[in-house]
Amino acid sequence: MQRFSTLLLSLLLSALTLQALADESASSEMSQEEAKYYAWATEFLASLNKQTGKVTLPNQVASLDLGEDYYYLSPEDAERVLVEAWGNPPDETHLGMIFPAQYTPLDAGSWGVLIEYTEEGYVDDSDAQDIDYDDLLADMQADTRDASEYRMEQGYESIELVGWAARPYYDQTQHKLHWAKEIKFGSSPDHTLNYNLRVLGRQGVLSLNFIADMSQLPEIESQLDGVMQVAHFNPGYRYEEFDPSVDKVAAYGLGALVAGKVLAKTGLLAMALLLLKKFWFVIIAAFYGVAKLFKRKQS
Repeated sequence: MQRFSTLLLSLLLSALTLQALADESASSEMSQEEAKYYAWATEFLASLNKQTGKVTLPNQVASLDLGEDYYYLSPEDAERVLVEAWGNPPDETHLGMIFPAQYTPLDAGSWGVLIEYTEEGYVDDSDAQDIDYDDLLADMQADTRDASEYRMEQGYESIELVGWAARPYYDQTQHKLHWAKEIKFGSSPDHTLNYNLRVLGRQGVLSLNFIADMSQLPEIESQLDGVMQVAHFNPGYRYEEFDPSVDKVAAYGLGALVAGKVLAKTGLLAMALLLLKKFWFVIIAAFYGVAKLFKRKQS
């Protein structure tokens, strides 16, 4: 009996030793993942050129007055955020991004505003009071289903337009239109927020699209007025400077801007709906507890 007890104790100690070795191995693996993340994140953030104050956009048509509340990333830096950090497909047609000053693009609470410009003429806003946004939403949901099929053919997850997160509103004094869509990607329970702002100009439309999660809707709404004041057309390109004798009138109105028909005409609808925050490193951080360690390191 004593030899049996000794043998049992020996087996138990061996099992505990094996578990300790396994835990040590897991700890070592975790440290390697942490080191890999820290190295990538540190190098990535250091490589970004944050621009503040007054910034003229690359097309020279519009400018940003960022003040101290926001910063701007060039098209090249913004593309790296969208593709490398947020997991979106490449798209080099934009003019850069705006970010709130309190966040880096790698913060879990961060959000960004993608800037684009479409030059297809002066958009007549006379139909602003006549648009049925319920009918428009139904059309947009149908278009999104078509875009979803294209996405899945290209190897990306499906997309669904759930509905309005904020109904469209047009400010006729500033000639600015904004609305928000709630979007679902694949089977994810966390929906994506696409808050859209359009600034009408003499020859085209400046697009500012918020990229954030649905949980950030209250924060985005609190920041909307501030972002609206940031972007403006330069002299010679402003809406009120339209000259019907020389300027082209766009073949669509405000409803088409909301519905995305302009993008559909240029074959960009499916791509425009791709943008979201989808951090690969957040998955690693959640598993290994890297997020808390990184915050401690920053502080």
